[in-house]
Amino acid sequence: MLRLKTDTREDWIGQAMESMDDILLDHAHCEKKAASMALNLMFRYPEHPQLMKPLSELAREELRHFEQVFAVMQEREIPFRRQRPSTYAGRLVSIVRKDEPHRMLDLMLCACLIEARSCERMKILAENLEDAKLARLYKGLLACEARHHRIYIDMLETIFPRDEVMARLDEISTHESQVLETPDDFVRLHT
Repeated sequence: MLRLKTDTREDWIGQAMESMDDILLDHAHCEKKAASMALNLMFRYPEHPQLMKPLSELAREELRHFEQVFAVMQEREIPFRRQRPSTYAGRLVSIVRKDEPHRMLDLMLCACLIEARSCERMKILAENLEDAKLARLYKGLLACEARHHRIYIDMLETIFPRDEVMARLDEISTHESQVLETPDDFVRLHT
């Protein structure tokens, strides 16, 4: 269960399929950011040794996904470059509290929801893309994204009471659905 409060709006898939080069480039950048987030959390919270192995494994898997998407881009001769990023993540993390340990809880739950939204969007792509190779790529990533979503919850439950984790996840998920109400005027994996 991905714990998302809203589904992706219906017009997203059409826009995404018309802009698959942009989606692939954004996806590659998202995988790098996900790896960076896991590494950042390792450096930020060394006092929680139980987080180190799962975060390290997560960072490596995210980088492998980056490499997969990057290889598809190279096959399609899509240049890797800077790209105007979606405002989704920045607006999502605006809910993060400043004081610790609440900051850690909120940051990891935001990462959890980004993984959930990625999973949902990749499922939509896998089911709608006519390009069989791309559809297989996205279908192959679904289980990993869902597992990444769950890994963040599992890690947090080693530090915080489950009720606290789930209550805050519910609040941040509501916020995430509000973030999606104002999409960017350009298509990205998370707009």
